[in-house]
Amino acid sequence: MRFLQDPPRNLFFTGKGGVGKTSLACAAAVQLSDQGKRVLLVSTDPASNLDEVLGTKLANRPTSVEKVENLWGMNIDPEAAAGAYRERMVGPYRGVLPDAAVASMEEQFSGSCTLEIAAFDEFARLLGDRQATEQFDHILFDTAPTGHTLRLLTLPSAWSGYIENNTTGTSCLGPLAGLQAQQEIYRQTVASLQSHEVTRLVLVARPELSSLKEAARSSEELQALGVANQHLVVNGLFTATDTEDEFAVAMEQRCQAALASMPIAIASFPRTTIPLAGSSVLGVEALRGLGEDMAATMSEASHEQEAESGISVSSNWETVLDELARQGRGVVLTMGKGGVGKTTIASAVAVGLAERGFEVNLSTTDPAAHLAATFAAECLPGLTVGRIDPQQETADYRAEVLQTAGAQLDEQGRALLEEDLRSPCTEEIAVFRAFAKAVADGEDRFVVLDTAPTGHTILLLDSALAYHREVTRQASQMPAAVENLLPRLRDPSFTHVLVVTLPEATPVHEAARLQEDLRRAEIEPFAWVVNQSLTPLAVHDPILRQRRLNERFFIEEVESLAQRVLLTAWQKGPPMGIDSLRHLVAPDQRIDIA
Repeated sequence: MRFLQDPPRNLFFTGKGGVGKTSLACAAAVQLSDQGKRVLLVSTDPASNLDEVLGTKLANRPTSVEKVENLWGMNIDPEAAAGAYRERMVGPYRGVLPDAAVASMEEQFSGSCTLEIAAFDEFARLLGDRQATEQFDHILFDTAPTGHTLRLLTLPSAWSGYIENNTTGTSCLGPLAGLQAQQEIYRQTVASLQSHEVTRLVLVARPELSSLKEAARSSEELQALGVANQHLVVNGLFTATDTEDEFAVAMEQRCQAALASMPIAIASFPRTTIPLAGSSVLGVEALRGLGEDMAATMSEASHEQEAESGISVSSNWETVLDELARQGRGVVLTMGKGGVGKTTIASAVAVGLAERGFEVNLSTTDPAAHLAATFAAECLPGLTVGRIDPQQETADYRAEVLQTAGAQLDEQGRALLEEDLRSPCTEEIAVFRAFAKAVADGEDRFVVLDTAPTGHTILLLDSALAYHREVTRQASQMPAAVENLLPRLRDPSFTHVLVVTLPEATPVHEAARLQEDLRRAEIEPFAWVVNQSLTPLAVHDPILRQRRLNERFFIEEVESLAQRVLLTAWQKGPPMGIDSLRHLVAPDQRIDIA
């Protein structure tokens, strides 16, 4: 792993969902710890799976990792961070101010803004407050998928600028006096991110064009923020050892074609290449072996296990699409971990419904999604493709609030409102409102929504009530779309959630936690989709056979969790264009593999 040569104090691992950021961050942390360095590994992903990969139960504070000396791990928990942040801000006033005033402050700190600023505050403390982490030689950050992480990394500059330019002393978080105390830490956070000697950004990508393009986009946006010390890791490069295996040859060709089209923005970066493993990288010993040639792991025992096992999975998309079509309208949501193919499945479902004669709007809440690229510029009658653009939604929201609520205010009141709307968390409120409007559109047509990776989507749903308060506070009145959002999402005849996963440990277990969260919100998933499976394919290459064998445990686990399971096979070509998407949801039969 070349990115560990002369490692700086901070290492950030970022990239598209599902590219292996967590595995690489954990492997790097173990390697540095084995060299005698004292290492803290931090996850900023609300859907963190550090615990599963390391095999140690972690908390929102540094926790010693089992079987590795000198290594500590922690997850930044937005809810716990928000609670601690609220208490830090309100606690000093208890017994000093009247109870009514303290109650008013608590109400002010119960909004969605507090959730975001509290998680950011914890992140900034680890990065910008040297004293808080002086006992560690290195801090490694395993980040959420790109869109969420870009947002996090822009906040130090955004909040510093907001505090410096704020003239009223108030904000959506209450009096700015509390934030002023943090301003020096925010400045230090920005300085740390921009220093070559202190921070290195590890851009992780799969040997796939979409993944490499997203790495390039992240690279350019972060360079614009001054984060210039960057290293590229191409994770999961496959080389066929059985050239008679048509699927192995096709997979190698897809990898090489993607590398040949490497975006210029990242082509000259120092690079580390990690070969594709035969199984999920879980546990400390597996992490120590990450990157080694795994072909020899197809043992005799594995051959016997492969011969003995069998599985039967439904792939009947026709029935599912017909059942959706019978409603004549409504919302279909694809959810799951980043990189599992939510965008592809959402696009294929939209094609299936449009070809049944319905008007369909396909959109996305994921700022890193590329729906238009999935269609390769092809069109289909009745199908429109769009996206929720955070910048545009924020501009529209600000203009609307000033035109409505602002029209009734005097000059001073309007200045206060304008200041409030310049807060960095106004974007989250605007995106939430746009999501509610997109769901409402399902009353007149089909709306298929490709959602952001799990953690961000959970926050979006968990924060529904908090966002209600923020929208009402700023706009004076609750839009009908926001008022009716949760009832619509909970209506099984209106909203159909497709939980998308890969037949691997982390995506399945993250999807299981997602299902639990949805059920707590009284939203029942309609079906699970096991995507990009090798199980229906006659593969011979040792690595692919090992991966196919491992899939079976997780497909069986999905069948135990889901009411309805659909399976799509790995495709020789990238699933782009109408014909490829149509093929994914074409009439099929039950797949029996012996």
